[in-house]
This record gives sequence, C-alpha cells and structure tokens, in this order.
Amino acid sequence: MTAAPTSQTNLFTSLTLEKHHHGMGCIKHEKGAAFRVWAPHAEELYLIGTFNDWDETATPMQPEGNGHWYVDVPGVEYGAEYLYLIHNGDESFRRIDPYAREVTNSVGNAMVHDPSFDWQGDDFQLAPLNELVIYEMHVGTFNATDESGPGTFAEAAKKLTYLKRLGVNAIQLMPLAEFAGDYSWGYNPAHIYAVESAYGGPKALKQLVRLAHQHGIGVILDVVYNHFGPSDLDIWQFDGWNENGKGGIYFYNDWRCSTPWGDTRPDYGRGEVRSYIHDNAMMWMEDYHMDGLRYDMTLFIRSVDGTEQSSIPEGWSLAQWVNRSIADRFPGAITIAEDLQNNEWLTKPVDFGGAGFNTQWDAGFVHPVRAAVQAANDSDRSMQAVRDAVCHRYNIDVFERVIYSESHDEVANGKQRVVSEIDPNDPTGLFAQKRSVLAATLVFTAPGVPMLFQGQEFLRYGWFDDSNPIDWDQAEEFSGIVRLYHDLIRLRLDRDGNSHGLTGQYVHVSHLNDSDKVIAFRRWRNDDPQRDVMVVLNFANINHHAYRIGFPTPGEWKCRFSSDAKIYSDEFGDAPIGDVVTDDEPWDGMSASAEIVLPPYTAVMFSRETATE
Repeated sequence: MTAAPTSQTNLFTSLTLEKHHHGMGCIKHEKGAAFRVWAPHAEELYLIGTFNDWDETATPMQPEGNGHWYVDVPGVEYGAEYLYLIHNGDESFRRIDPYAREVTNSVGNAMVHDPSFDWQGDDFQLAPLNELVIYEMHVGTFNATDESGPGTFAEAAKKLTYLKRLGVNAIQLMPLAEFAGDYSWGYNPAHIYAVESAYGGPKALKQLVRLAHQHGIGVILDVVYNHFGPSDLDIWQFDGWNENGKGGIYFYNDWRCSTPWGDTRPDYGRGEVRSYIHDNAMMWMEDYHMDGLRYDMTLFIRSVDGTEQSSIPEGWSLAQWVNRSIADRFPGAITIAEDLQNNEWLTKPVDFGGAGFNTQWDAGFVHPVRAAVQAANDSDRSMQAVRDAVCHRYNIDVFERVIYSESHDEVANGKQRVVSEIDPNDPTGLFAQKRSVLAATLVFTAPGVPMLFQGQEFLRYGWFDDSNPIDWDQAEEFSGIVRLYHDLIRLRLDRDGNSHGLTGQYVHVSHLNDSDKVIAFRRWRNDDPQRDVMVVLNFANINHHAYRIGFPTPGEWKCRFSSDAKIYSDEFGDAPIGDVVTDDEPWDGMSASAEIVLPPYTAVMFSRETATE
C-alpha cells in the first residue's frame, strides 16, 4: 500500500484543480466521465466498474486536498456501473457513490446516470398557498396493479385524470429516495440522490411530474434530512473512520447522533455534509421540476430529543440556507415543515431569525378535530376545542399551516383512518360517513392549506400499510362521497365564484353552543365583504328544524353545500335545508339572523347571491 500523499502532492493537485471537472459524484462529459468523492481518511482510493472489468487497481483516484479524490476516465458511457474501493489501514471498503443519481438497488452498484429528458417546455407554476389543495400520495400503494411488487410512477400517473376531476392541484409524494427493499414508507433513505428503483427510477419520476404538470397538478416531494437509513447505508463509516463506534464522516459521532430512528443524524455542522443536503434539495427542484419540498420531522433537525435544551443550532441554520436557496432560485415553489410543536418560528422569514418555511403541518388542527368526530358520546365533543382548531394560526398569514384530518402518520402507528376510529365495526356505515365528513368540511372551510390522504375521499378504512394497496373499487362503491370531496374542493377554491371568502385570511367563530354541539363561523376577504361565507356544523345526533344563527349582512343567503344531501350517500337524510332570507333580529353579535334546518351530524354552508346568478 502506498504512503499517504505528501504536502507537495496536495499542492500540485490543488494547483491543477481548475483543469478538473467541477461537481461531486459522477460528472459525465463528452469524452467519458469524471468522478469525485469525499473520503478524508482514505489512504488509497480506486474506481472500479464495468468499464474496467472491476479491476481493483486499474483506476486509482488522486487526492485533491480537503479530503476529496478525483479521476477522469475516458470512454465511460451512460448506464455503466461503478463503486469506490476505499483503503484505510488494513481495511478495504466497496462503497456506492454518495452522490449517485441512480443505483441498481440499495445494496447494488451506482450507475452513470443519463440526465437528459424532454420536459416539453414545462414551465408549470404552483398555485398560491390560499388556492392550494394537497393530496398526499404513497406511490407504492396508491395504484399498485401488479401483486409481485409495489406501485410505480407509471401506475400512479394513470390516476392523474381522476385527481384532476377531484379538484386537487398538488400531490405530495412520500419519500422517493432509494430505500432498503422494495416496500417502505420511504422514511429510511439509503441513497438520497437516487430515485427508488422499485418505483421506476429517475426517468419514470420525471415522466410523472411532467404529466402531472400537464394536468395542472403540482408535485411536492417529502424529503428526509433528520436521519438517514438506518439500513443499507453505504455512507455509514464511509471511509473507515468513526468515533465511539458511530457513523463516521457524514454523521455526528457523539450524543447528537441519536434519533428515534437510530444513531444516524447527519452532522449539520460539517461543511461537506451541509452541502450534501443542500445540493440534494436543489437537485430535486432543478432536475425533477419539483414544486416544493416537505421536510420530515424538522423537530429532529433542530434538536436532538425534541427539547429546547438539546437544540442543534447548525440544523436550524441549514434549514434556513436550503429554504433561502429555494426561495431565491425557484420563485413560487414552497417548503413545508413537519414539526408539530406549534412553533411559529418555523414559518417566520429567515431575515427575522425564522427557519423560512412557507407553511407547516398543524398539530393544533388535526388532533382536536379528530377527537371531536371520533368521540363515541356527543357529550364528549368539545366545541371550544373545535373553535380553537378553526382559529389557530402561527403568524399573520393563516395559510402558514397545512390542515388535515388524515396523513400517513395519523392513520398508522397505532392509529387508523378516521372512519375506523369512529366505528371500528362498521367503518363505512352511517355514523362513520357522517362524522368523517364533518372533519372533511372543517379541512376545506377553516383557514389553512387543506390536505387529504390518498383514499380518504372514498372512505378508505383500516390503517396505512406500505404493502396493502388502495382498493379502487371503493371509489366506485362510494362515488357519492368522492363527489362530496369534489364539491368541497370546488367551494374551497371558489371555482363557481360564490365562495370567495374561503380563500381569505379572516375567520370569526360567531356561534358556539357546547350544549347542543353546534358551531358556526364566518370566512371572508377584505376585498369583497359581499362575498362572505357562513359555515355551520352540527356535531350531535340532534335534528334541528329551526335553529337560529347570525348572519353578517341582511338579505338572501343561498345554501351552497349540505353534507346531508342524498347525492352523497343513500344513507343520508336529504333534509330540505334550502336558501334563507334573514330577518332583522340581532344574533351572535350580528345585525341579521335566520332560522335554518340543521340535521344530525351535518355541515352546511351559505353565501350571498352573486351578481352573475
């Protein structure tokens, strides 16, 4: 084994560095491909692959200084497979390139990736936050048609027309970085630059994104930067070095390494690791035309164990760096935090010390809303808690929160779909339908960015399992409920010009009756006070024939939505709610009021008649 490179060699290579191709990993060029890897503790390093018949000494890499090694190999073609052979003392390691854009599988070989793709002029722009409706999707189970493997990007693409008809304008894909095995939620990334091969790989992902954009649907990607692996993780002790038996150069090697998923927290304070994560985020945005990123559990990026006493300042500053770069380089794209600690600083601007996320998942909404509809007894439903969920905000902008009643976390890990929590014995029965629809109505009428989880719109029951695909026959069986979600989304986005207030910043809970379990709130925008929306929800099994509520202005208010309508389910009562004309009796602090029909477990929505009607 040769001696470690001398300082003269380091000086020589640094002086000639400008002649080298820039970048990390495999850098394809007209005459072949260059390769660069960071391995500061390697004593010798070789490139092995199909282009040199895996000869362990044929292609030595040269040190460049600062722990980087480089070689330029003529004649290397796209599709070639390769590995790094690292020598450290008496030990040798075959490693997949940490920057590999494509791998044969999580324990296979890196591949020389062909990035070319015809985007066909794609210049899609994501809807603004107040006009965004997100559909969370797990590719492996969303539309899996082959029982021999998980669902693929190509199969998911076949349902884009359905999603467009439903009305959503963004899909949020659960993590797609190459993970161990073929079945996973995706939160165990082994190679963060490579696209999961079992789903179809890089080209198929680009095809899905391009087609989604052609359908008017944005694509947001879930990324995992709070930990890596923990299995099939070639960057673990990558060049042989570690301290305390921990992960080596890419990871903290002290108490800060500990996460709920293993001792694999990246070292956010090390420049090479910071760049590794930052550049990965930029890759998803630039190379795959993503419209935004959702960061998994930022709590464990900014702290070790979720407490302020164990904060990681460099994790916070890394999030700031990535978010600022996305904002600068990709105007209109969004970043979403999953933190779930009601921390307003996540969505404050970087210039004011915030992390710079555009919006964040809101635990202050999902938990009280689920509790309200899942309680077995009406007396246990708290209208005060529902009011607080409706009105919760982080800062000035109400759309700094994503609101939902189901997500992948909320329907697994000991929890089930809302309908199963309501009635485990009859999850598609009347009560499950009625009360789950109350939660859905709140999602689409309360201020915030609404999100639903795949299959929620046709009463998918049970719990989420990465090997249990959606049964699309349910979409036909419960087509009325699908229509209900379609109608709610249409109202949320003001598609017919009669629900303008739902896109606004303002909400006021005007009526709270905790005895009868009725709540009403007003939604509005300052630009047109004649287009307010009133939402009324009955959380009890009580049929009200003449229930009085206040209205902000006198006149005729049209019923835009009733969750009791039989078009949504044959089991619903189809009560004749109808339009109302207010009288001048003050009520709920308003100058006008009217008596309305309010069936059990029903949500209704009213707005003023518009000039075009």
